[in-house]
Amino acid sequence: MKRFLSIAVASAMVAAALTGCGGGASDSTAPAEGTENGSTAPAEGDSAAAADGAVFKIGGIGPVTGAAAIYGQAVKNAAQLAVDEINAAGGINGVPIEFNFQDDEHDAEKAVNAYNTLKDWDMQVLLGTVTSTPCTAVVEKTHEDNMFHLTPSGSAVESIQYDNAFRVCFSDPNQGTASAQYIGENGLATKVAVIYNSSDVYSSGIYQTFAAEAGNQGLEIVSAEAFTADSNTDFSVQLQKAKDAGAELVFLPIYYTEASIILGQADKMGYKPQFFGCDGLDGLLTVEDFDTALAEGVMLLTPFAADAEDELTQNFVKAYQDAFGDVPNQFAADAYDGIYAIKAAIEKAGVTPDMSASDICDALKVSMTEISIDGLTGLGMTWGADGEPNKEPKAVKITNGAYAAM
Repeated sequence: MKRFLSIAVASAMVAAALTGCGGGASDSTAPAEGTENGSTAPAEGDSAAAADGAVFKIGGIGPVTGAAAIYGQAVKNAAQLAVDEINAAGGINGVPIEFNFQDDEHDAEKAVNAYNTLKDWDMQVLLGTVTSTPCTAVVEKTHEDNMFHLTPSGSAVESIQYDNAFRVCFSDPNQGTASAQYIGENGLATKVAVIYNSSDVYSSGIYQTFAAEAGNQGLEIVSAEAFTADSNTDFSVQLQKAKDAGAELVFLPIYYTEASIILGQADKMGYKPQFFGCDGLDGLLTVEDFDTALAEGVMLLTPFAADAEDELTQNFVKAYQDAFGDVPNQFAADAYDGIYAIKAAIEKAGVTPDMSASDICDALKVSMTEISIDGLTGLGMTWGADGEPNKEPKAVKITNGAYAAM
């Protein structure tokens, strides 16, 4: 199990980017207008490099349409926010960033097509993809091309299986283990049921490590029922088995759409256990036609809570709301930290925009293991050569229709 660094409640932090660290959004920050191809025009005239037209080209991939669009749109928005902040402050060592985000619709084939589009655009670094299955497909291509690849939220083990790939979020195994530990150490329940998607690597991967750790935490898994992408609308059988087994808590390592259906069906059958999920539940409160009162008390493991009182989070949330009219979720925070991690790694390695993407990748493979950033999803975040982040997991609870830190 990877090492986690303890995180205390953040002390007051400046909003501007620190040298080698992820910085917070200033209150006045607002994204610049995008160009027709979805990229951001570089900030004007902050350096000789900018005057010469030199830029760092960072691409992004994720779903901005389709069932997982809430994740991809959050990543796109927050990455854009970070890029605009950095450009307004003079860029990376005086060189602005040009950002281009492509839609993959949470589809592996379309993600590869998006990657090829970004390659044709001369991308130098990739922030993506947002979801695990597309990320696993794309990492095969980035490895072949020796393209530096940082995923904000692709949590499957296979999504960063090569030395050119890193991630901001926790891996599926870490999420499953940490969830069991959190439930056990906080005495939330002793009898637990699990409903998971056996056709999805994210869901099944979390379930496997959760089940392996549950016994160590004094948890009894009294029911473990699967569904697939072809049977994700009726959960009455799974819920009835959990209820009959006396489960006090139902663990949902799944995405928010199916979770909203489960909560509605559990309510109709009069079953009122606690519900606990992982980052896939982030977005539950935005499901169309979902009665958010049914989500009251739902808990999820996440490294980010929008109501946290530290200045970095407060500045980011305000800037995001001002720019996009919405409260940022964990995926947004992951992406924001990801852009600042790329900045720190480029600065540490002394990378210049005239270098080839392959040479940049070779440099960043090393410098990513040498940086430490204070970000929204963790203080003192570091990365190992395996691409995994080191930071402490936290949990939030939905209270009065909003996420509240636990």
